[in-house]
Amino acid sequence: MHIGRIDPQRTPSSSVVHTALTHLENKDSYVRLLFVDFTSAFNTIIPQTLVQKLTTLGLSLTLCNWVLDFLTDRPQSVRIHDISSSSITLSTGSPQGCVLSPLLFTLFTHDCSAIHPSCLIVKFADDTAVVGQDR
Repeated sequence: MHIGRIDPQRTPSSSVVHTALTHLENKDSYVRLLFVDFTSAFNTIIPQTLVQKLTTLGLSLTLCNWVLDFLTDRPQSVRIHDISSSSITLSTGSPQGCVLSPLLFTLFTHDCSAIHPSCLIVKFADDTAVVGQDR
């Protein structure tokens, strides 16, 4: 089973459950599940690598340059009540709380796929499930 066979109408977790239960209906079969939740996943995005991947996916140069500009040279500071820290400049990761962060991380990791046909990888933002089907 490959990631391309997932029904887009199902949520990622229901795809994992459906795949596992369907396989377990076969005699002498079992399923191994691995759930991965990447800590601070959105902070690991390397903008130059992401843009290379977006180019490979066929996105326009204009959009790729916008993403690169959006993710690089971002000033950041911390404010608590009336006190602010000094500003630093970040050029990795995606801004905290940004609505684009899950999409950008998904695109950043799009090439992470199962090699063996009995495995399925289901990704949803920074959560990943690996389903191994055996007999």
